Amino acid sequence: MAGNLSVFDIAGRAMSAQMVRLNTSASNLANAGSVAGSKAEAFRAIKPVFSSVTDAPGVATVKVDQVVASNIEPTKRYDPNHPKADKDGNVWEAGVDQAQELVEMMETARQYQNNVSVMQTAKTLTLDTLRLGK
Repeated sequence: MAGNLSVFDIAGRAMSAQMVRLNTSASNLANAGSVAGSKAEAFRAIKPVFSSVTDAPGVATVKVDQVVASNIEPTKRYDPNHPKADKDGNVWEAGVDQAQELVEMMETARQYQNNVSVMQTAKTLTLDTLRLGK
């Protein structure tokens, strides 16, 4: 990582990472009720994988390494009248834990707001410091 990171860079990158996290939760919730004709075709929840990036001692931020499918298995349900049912009359519901996704969404929103507060505090302190010179 080139150059020193400011508090605005660090908080901004953290906010970007939280947006990826929120987007994956939204995708998971949007697909929670979806069904497929086979286990392989069924939607599986996706999760971002983050890693810490250190610029200098005491200065670190975060980056998204990848987005991976979770290990929650799709659920088989007997519904022979469904258009996507297989030859045995089964459909596969998406492997999404909706309660877990809602908790993830609330936690993501809180962490995003915390970084907004960091930026607001840094801005206020910077402006107060500039006013000292007047």
